[in-house]
Amino acid sequence: MTNLFLAITWNIDPVLFDFGIIKIHYYSLMWILAFVIGWYLMKKMMEIDKIDIKLLDPLFLYAFLGVIIGARLGELFYNFDTYQGMPVDQALIEVFLPVQRNPESSAFFGLLQGYEFSGFRGLASHGAALGFLLSSYLFNRKYLKKNLLWLLDRVAITVPLGGAAIRVGNFINSEIVGKPSDLPWAVKFVQQSAGYGDNLIARHPAQLYEAICYVIIFFILWHFYRKTDKKYHQGYIFGLFFTLLWSVRFFVEFFKENQGDEFVAQSLNIGLNNGQILSIPFIIVGIIVMFTSKNRIYKD
Repeated sequence: MTNLFLAITWNIDPVLFDFGIIKIHYYSLMWILAFVIGWYLMKKMMEIDKIDIKLLDPLFLYAFLGVIIGARLGELFYNFDTYQGMPVDQALIEVFLPVQRNPESSAFFGLLQGYEFSGFRGLASHGAALGFLLSSYLFNRKYLKKNLLWLLDRVAITVPLGGAAIRVGNFINSEIVGKPSDLPWAVKFVQQSAGYGDNLIARHPAQLYEAICYVIIFFILWHFYRKTDKKYHQGYIFGLFFTLLWSVRFFVEFFKENQGDEFVAQSLNIGLNNGQILSIPFIIVGIIVMFTSKNRIYKD
């Protein structure tokens, strides 16, 4: 039987608009979509739980800064060798600003010479998760003043759909590609990184596997929030979220090519890659928080 998809290549330009001084990437738009979805869902839950909607804007700001900073620091961790070879000022600029080195360009309307706007194209989910936890804690301490798990139960529901949007952005960018495959839905990524080799071969669309799983996780979490009493068990939904999301990440990694420097995996040498090893502690935390939530029941 002829495999139709093996004859189809994925060759989308990751830049949607190029205005010369600034480029708009699909990936950046997917991040914006992720935060828009999160804002809408959080607003809906605040209305249901009778929380002052005025708190939504500072929550959004804390979440945005926490996720972006955490994700970029995670990218630094994953690709430390790459940044280690740069001058310190260049490394700091490329980690925390959406630019990359280009001596013939300038960014931010000429204010930053020798760099071009590229968008944040390297964002590590493990770092984003830690940034999300820290920013939620800081927001809760200053504004909400509830049990932190109450907030995390609700913010967690907003994450999977945003994560799905970001993985679609990865697919458009031809990054985080899967291992070679001859399955009917395998895809050839023309613009994949040269680090995956020069041969153009069909691969698992691992980004879409992950995106589909994240959508399913959202509906599971939303069901527990709206149709059960689990939202009164502080930490149950958050623990379930951590368990499901990082389990998906763990298993989808079997279909992905390795990302970045695998120094953690190489040090442990247990047959798992960095993404899988770093997911295990998150899964364990999720299980513990979920099954101890029966000790933290509250009523409105």
